[in-house]
Amino acid sequence: MNGIVNLSLVPLRAEDNECSEMISQLLFGETVEIMEWKERWLHIRNLSDNCCGWADRKMITLLSEDEYENLKNTENFRILKPVSFCRNLTLGTTFLLPGGSILRNYQNGNFTDGTYQYAIHPSDAGMPQPLTGGNIVSLARQYHFSPYLWGGKSALGIDCSGLVQVVFSLCGVLLPRNASQQAEIGEKINSLTQAEAGDLAFFANSAHHIVHVGILMNSHQIIHASGWVKIENIDEHGIISEQTGNYSHTLYSIKRMI
Repeated sequence: MNGIVNLSLVPLRAEDNECSEMISQLLFGETVEIMEWKERWLHIRNLSDNCCGWADRKMITLLSEDEYENLKNTENFRILKPVSFCRNLTLGTTFLLPGGSILRNYQNGNFTDGTYQYAIHPSDAGMPQPLTGGNIVSLARQYHFSPYLWGGKSALGIDCSGLVQVVFSLCGVLLPRNASQQAEIGEKINSLTQAEAGDLAFFANSAHHIVHVGILMNSHQIIHASGWVKIENIDEHGIISEQTGNYSHTLYSIKRMI
């Protein structure tokens, strides 16, 4: 069985209760596979990134097999701005859509998820942008000063790998959810001197486990989410904190996804 998200954001939790850790979020328009139904909770797999967790049953709209197949065959326009105002024409309400939200059956500012009709400003949406380093950096800059939120994927709260994932999705690349998973793919770049805009820099702890990721703007600057989405200097040792002047993260590897 499958479902779709028609709320702005849905928390995805590690366990089936509201006090459980939020491991990720589901964006408007993302579809899920329902693997288990446990009273008011659904154990689901996000079909955009294969991230699995528990979501409140009330927050997921179930789809018949035919409805799901029809949605699968539609072009996926996306919200390209960090936040967009959206009108639910069916209910007569207005709500916010985060960047990266998927718009089905979209045409000139109007779209439907099969249940409701919606409208947004046409300039807020479009097909994924060309995958270039310049576009990756430009899109990431839109999230500058967004607060850090563990598991977050929106401009109102986002984590390091969520920033990377959302930005790349706006260029048509679906990356895994977590930094350690993202570090396993892409072309290895041997040093910062060879790095280009849009490359990903990964950082490890003393046990050599990947704990952080950011987007390189050039060979000496990085945009990343740590406290908030910030731009800081980087060298072969790691990120140099703008606040303290000390290294905040130890560089482990650089990967190119472009």
